Parts: sequence; C-alpha cells; structure tokens
Amino acid sequence: MEVGLDWTAVLVAALAYLSALFAIAHWADRREAAGRSVIASPTVFALSLGVYCTTWTFYGSVGRAATLGIGFLPVYLGPTLLMLLAPLVLRKILRIAKTQRITSIADFLASRYGHSPLLGGLVALTATVGVTPYIALQLKAVAVSFDALTGGGGLGPAEGPFLDHGFLIAAVMALFAIVFGARQIDAAEHHPGMVAAIALESLVKLVAFLAVGLFVVWGLHDGLGSLFDAAAARSDLARLMGSDPALGHTPAGNGPVGNGLWGAWVTTTILSAAAMLCLPRQFQVMVIESVDERHLDRAVWLFPLYLLLINLFVLPVALSGLLSFGGRLDPDLFMVALPLSGGADWLALLAFLGGLSAAAGMIVVESVALSTMLCNDLVMPILLRTRSRALARSADLAPLLLSVRRIAIVAILLFGYAYFRLAGSAYALVSIGLISFTAVAQFAPALIGGLYWRGATRRGAIGGVTAGTLVWAYTLLLPSFARSGWLPASFIADGPWGIAALRPYALFGLEGWDSLAHSLFWTALANIGAYVGLSLFDRPGAAERAQAAAFVDVFQSAPNGAVPLREAPPDWRSAASVGDLTRVVARFLGPQRAERAFAGADPDEPAGPERLRLAERLLAGAIGGASARVALASSVSAGAVEAAELLRMLDETSDVIAHSRELERKTAELERATDALRAANERLTELDRLKDDFLSTVTHELRTPLTSIRALSEILHDDPDLDSDQRQEFLAVIIKESERLTRLINQVLDMAKIEAGALDWRIETIDAGPALAEAVAATEALFLERGITLSVDIPDNLPPVRGDVDRVIQVVVNLLSNAAKFTPPGGRTRMETRLETGFLRVTVSDSGPGVPAKDRELVFDRFRQSGDTLTGKPAGTGLGLAIAKRIVEHLGGRIGVADAPAGPVPESGKGAAFWFTLPLAGSAADVQELGERRE
Repeated sequence: MEVGLDWTAVLVAALAYLSALFAIAHWADRREAAGRSVIASPTVFALSLGVYCTTWTFYGSVGRAATLGIGFLPVYLGPTLLMLLAPLVLRKILRIAKTQRITSIADFLASRYGHSPLLGGLVALTATVGVTPYIALQLKAVAVSFDALTGGGGLGPAEGPFLDHGFLIAAVMALFAIVFGARQIDAAEHHPGMVAAIALESLVKLVAFLAVGLFVVWGLHDGLGSLFDAAAARSDLARLMGSDPALGHTPAGNGPVGNGLWGAWVTTTILSAAAMLCLPRQFQVMVIESVDERHLDRAVWLFPLYLLLINLFVLPVALSGLLSFGGRLDPDLFMVALPLSGGADWLALLAFLGGLSAAAGMIVVESVALSTMLCNDLVMPILLRTRSRALARSADLAPLLLSVRRIAIVAILLFGYAYFRLAGSAYALVSIGLISFTAVAQFAPALIGGLYWRGATRRGAIGGVTAGTLVWAYTLLLPSFARSGWLPASFIADGPWGIAALRPYALFGLEGWDSLAHSLFWTALANIGAYVGLSLFDRPGAAERAQAAAFVDVFQSAPNGAVPLREAPPDWRSAASVGDLTRVVARFLGPQRAERAFAGADPDEPAGPERLRLAERLLAGAIGGASARVALASSVSAGAVEAAELLRMLDETSDVIAHSRELERKTAELERATDALRAANERLTELDRLKDDFLSTVTHELRTPLTSIRALSEILHDDPDLDSDQRQEFLAVIIKESERLTRLINQVLDMAKIEAGALDWRIETIDAGPALAEAVAATEALFLERGITLSVDIPDNLPPVRGDVDRVIQVVVNLLSNAAKFTPPGGRTRMETRLETGFLRVTVSDSGPGVPAKDRELVFDRFRQSGDTLTGKPAGTGLGLAIAKRIVEHLGGRIGVADAPAGPVPESGKGAAFWFTLPLAGSAADVQELGERRE
C-alpha cells in the first residue's frame, strides 16, 4: 500500500473530532441542568446502545469476514436475540435498577445476593481483568489504523512505551472519561453529556461505514453483481460467499474462532448475547443511564436495525480487499486501505474517524463503568472496614470518592495499554474481543438466575463466578500470554509440568474443539455447576431472602420501590438516631441532600427501620448497596449501637420487608382469586336466570303452535263434514304453525351446534346479490302480513364475497324477521348495502322503538331480548341475533347495532339499524382472518 496522508493532518483531524465530542457532551450537560434533557429520548437511548459496535465491528468484522465469510454475523445475532427477550429480561432489570438505585453490574449482583461486599468486589475485579483485553483491542485498532493511514506501517521498533499512538489515545480517552463520567458523586444518577456523545458517535461510525461500503461497491467496482462475480471467479474467495467457512472448517492460526457449527456459530452467538447483557459498558448505557424504561420499546427494533445497517457492507469490503491486496495486508485494515488505494483520501480519513468513534465510545463508557465498580465494590468496602475511624473524622468524603474513581479510570486505561503492548500483537482484533466476551459471560448465570430463582444464594453466586473466572483465566487468558512469549510455549502444547490432561486448549482430554468453544464449555460447566450446587445445599440469610423477593417480585412492588413496613421489633426504636443517619448521608452526599432526606425530624429521635432503609438507599446510589451497609454500620454514633448490631438490624429490616412483600403478594393474589370467583358466580347466576327465562320462553313458544296445531287437528278429526274452505283455512294454519315450530327447533339446534363447533361450513366465493334477494323473498310475507313497507337497495354489480351462502341467508333472514317483529304496523323497514375497504356492509333499518345504548352489546347474547313497557316481551327464543353474531364472526366479519339513520325510515321511536360485514373475495382481511379461523 502506498504512503498515505500526512500524520500531522490526521492527528489534527482526530483531535478536532474529539474536541467536538467534548463540546457536544458539555452542551448536553448544560441542557440537563436547564431541565431540557437530551437523553430523555428513546432514539438517543437506542443509539447509545450502539456503543456495542466498537473497533471490533468497524475493523474486526471485515477481518473475520475475510476468513469466515458470513461467520461475522453471530456477534450481532446474539444481541438481536437478546432484544427479542427485552420484555421478559431487560425490562425487569431496568425496574430493579431503578428501585434499588443500582450503580453497576457488580452492584446489581451484590445487591441481589444480600448486599454481599465479597461478591461485588469479585465481580468488579473479574470485570476489570476480563475487559482489559477489550480496551487493548481499541487501542490497537486505532494505533494500527493510524499507521496504515499515514504510511507508518504500525508501531516502529524505535518507539518505546508511552511514546506511541496507543498511549496518546489512552490519555485523551482518560481525560474525557474523567471530565464527563467522574464528576458527580451519585453513580446512580445519569451522565447526559457522555450519553449524548456516545449517541453521536454511533451515528458517525454508521455514516463512515456506509460511506466506505458505497465507495467500495460502486466506486471501485461496478456494483454488487460485478464484485461478487469477480470474487466467484477465484476459488479461494468463492468459498467465502457460502456457509462452509462459517459452519465448517476454519483455517488454523486465527486464534479462538472455531471448527464446525458449535465452535464458529453457536458459541459466538451465546457469548455475544451474554456480553450484550453483562459487559460493564452495555449495562451502563442500557440500565444505569436509562431514564425511562418505556424507551426500551423503541430500542427493541431500532438497535437491531442499527446492527443490520452497520453490517451491510462487511462482506463486500472484505471481498474487495482480498481482490485488491490478497494476503499482503491485514484484513482488519481494509476499511482504511481501500479508500486510500482508490484515491479517496478524504474517505480514508472519515473511515479512521469512524474507527476512532468506535474506540472512544467503548473506552469512555467502559472506564466509567469499571471505575464505579472498583470504587463502590472494591476500594470503599476495604476502606470502610480498615480505615473507618479515619473516614468518620472527615465531614466530606466526596473528594475521596471522586479521586478513587479518577485514579481507577487512569489505572484501567494503563492496564489496557499494557496488555496491548505485551500480548495484543499475537491476536486478531476479533480474537481479543472474544476473550473478553467469555470473561463477562461468567456473570450471566448469577444474573439471570437471580431474576427468577428465589433459591439462588450468595455462596452459590460467589462459587459460580469464582469457578468460571478461574477456568476462563486458565483456558484463555494465560494462553494469550503464552502465545505472546510471556509464558513458555510448552504451557499450551504440553500443559504445565508436562501434564497433558491440563493442556489449556484440551483440558482433561477434550480435544478437537477450538479454544473458544472449549473454554465456554468448561467455564459454563464449572460456573453453573457451582452456582446451582451450592445454592441447593445452602440456606440463605435474612438479607438474601429479602433481596431475592425484591428482585424476583419487582413488578409486584410499589412503583417507587417503597414497601410499607409492619410493626418493628422494640430494639429498633432506640438503635440509631436521625442525627446519626443525617451525618453519614451528609458525609457522602452533602449536607443539602441529607437535610432534604430527613427534613422535619428531630435529630435525637430514634431513626426506626423506615429511615434506616431510606439512608441505605440514598447511600447505595453513591457508593453501591454493599458499601452503603458497611458505611451505615461503621458511621453511627458508638453510644447508639454497635456495627454488628446495626447490620443485624438491617438484615432483620430486610426480612420484615421480604415477609411484607410476600404477604402483600399473596393478599393480592387472594383478592384477584376472590374477584374472579365473585364474577364467575355472578355470571353463573345470570346464566341460570337466563336459562330459566329461555326454558320458559321456549316452552311458551313451542306450546303456542302446538296448541293451535292440536286444536285445529281435533276439529278436522271430529268434524269430517267441515266446509271445504274452512278445512283449507285450518290446514293452512297447521302448516304455518308447523313451519314456525320447525324454525324454533332449528334455532335451538343451530346454537347447540355452533357452541359445540359441530356446524358444517361451506366457505367459498359467493355472489352476494342473489343471496340477499333470496333472504328478502323468504321474509316478504311477514312484512305484508303486518302491513310494513319493505324497501330494498341491492345494486346489480356487487363484488363477490367470501362466505357460506346458506349461513349468509340465515343471518339476513334473522335480521329481517327481527325488524318485522319490532316495527309497528304501518311502519317501514329498509335493507341497503355499501362497500367498505375490503368488506361489504349490509344494513337493516326499521322504524321501531330502537335499542337503548346500554343494551346494544347484550342483544347479541344468548337468550337476550330487547323490549319495553309498550311492546312487552317480543315473541321468539332470543337466539336469532346470537346465532347471527357467531355466523358473521366465523366468516371474518363484524356485526352491530346503532340508531337508524335520519330520514324517512324512523317514523316512530328512534329506530334500529342492525348491520354486518362480509370480507370481499381475495381481500387481505378475508385471507388472514379466514385462515386463522380455519386453523
């Protein structure tokens, strides 16, 4: 590759860009102070999740695609699958973090398992060690891409430590993190400037990647077709466009990637999903910095869309780079090298700034999250236990807390830089990232289990994280130093002391697996085995039980996390005073915050359990849950209560809260069950009454035609000489009453078949016009008999509909018969049709008394009839409209009733307009709804 841009111009551009990020962050902080928060936007929240896309995405994905083809995708499938579970997992985590004032993932786990300082410190230490390679990845990527852009060819041998580009980047990122991430005491509060800068960086790296991709595909080639044709012409590149490299054999020498489906695809998907949840920086932006859990609704689809867009051109860029450079250049550098080779220097600079954005976002958020964990869960618990008297003499510990966090940020970046110089050169970018992914995945069993398993205990969580981390260090971290020459190569080949069973890449004889899948198997076995085994044989304490209930049943708690306490034990009333709590809160959060918290209370008044828990929650937001307990125990006045006694009281308070929550949960469940039983009983009573009414009505309706038939039949039988005209009249009445009797019986049978799902359906495309006309003809005699004018408006060109012709006629006959029944003599009834989107609407209007609004849903229930004092109870079983409703809904339509439209129809009363719809043949609604119903 030819010499690129002048290094001073690139450096000035990089510093200008980072200065712009400083300005954006400062602007966002000022907007927050003015009450116009920038981060109170679901879009900003979703974009901030793009911090997941580091230089691994910007450079490493192209390098991975150059060897595995589509094998780069699992890194993004994992987070996408996790977002699908957001309503079950992430929303619960967000609610818990808000309720418990969580400050980090270490604080989350420590708080879940009884505010365990040991577990919090272990997670903080593990995260720091595990993420160090990932920070080194960012420094390496920026340094190497800088050299590639300026023609420096990477780190020169004359350059010593602290004189290279990696160190300069680390120093600038440390300054940014200190200024915008370690400026306030309460770590549970938000960092609007940092989040706004991260959201902007996500846009910059997306635009940069898409710009390079468009240039490569349409600038260097004549489109995707031309590029893929050129790649397909070479056998070594054609294989990258298939699935074999991703799911089959992986060439040796590429670090911990994988052989076969388990190694290359499933393993990386599992690890990336766990990393999305457990990486400190992801937990920071997704949980700690979240201002509204409803923002998750947009992130569920916007973040996967972002991942899709930023990966659109990964494979084309990889193929183009291999066509252009072959094996002469590290594929991780194709993003910068291709624009340079094409003469687009400005685009190469934009690509470098995109990679710088990816690195800066990760480094800043990761260092802020890790510094909070180290301060709250490692340093402060140690200081509070070993230097409690010295700390008690200090009236303001805020400067100490900020100093610890700032020193931690500097130390974290120095460790990352050291790993980059010592071991970073032995791995590709993706391989370094996967080492870190496996490390933080050790938090997943304790985290997920703690959300849903009440029986999980502190010892189980500590045992699981410890066992998994030790196996990770042995199977991945130490081999990385051996591959870099800092440990003997025989450590990998022969095992320590020549013991073949202890080879880190073939532990206990498990051979044939790649190193990543091998490590994931053994870490999961050790971690989950210890977590479940120790929890099953352990007995949790009061604090653990309380926190288990608070986490598992968080949605049953009050929205602000407050739980009313029952009567407290007597020894709490004279334990710590309000003054004691005010002093300790003021020491960490300032006098004003403490005064607001305990305003109006007498300093000499006993604190009681409620204020004790309030103080603990306030301190938890600044120094974490575990440290808050230690601070309270070590800072109350000696004459009031001993530290051990106060800790016992906190545990008992937690136990009371746990029992209170459990009692409230059971009470709520009992109330819901009682309400359900009451509603069911009322429904059964109503159905029983309706059944009695139905039986009475049916009996009456059946008796009337039977009585007429019997009486007239007896007359005909007893008087054979009856006049012929009279005989014909009686026979006509007998036939009419028999038909009426048949209709009544058919209605009962139809309803029974519908309820049992045994009704035969013949759903097909039908001509609506003739079906409606047949129904009108079948009922026309009813209107003539009652002197009711019937007008019909059925256009000749009605489109075909989907339905069962016999059932459609039955519905229309029921509606017309219903109108004839309620329309007074001399009244009017009208049937008309009109087209709606995808449906045909049929309306039958009458001039009867109408249907009151309160009865418009009830009239379609079984056995229901509408009537008033003037008309009395109408004839019929009350099944006609119920049958019509079930038929229409089965055919994919709707049915209802409204007031008759204004005009000539309603001549008395309000009038009623019964309507129903049928899906037009071939409409989307027809296909979808009928398909669902047939299934």
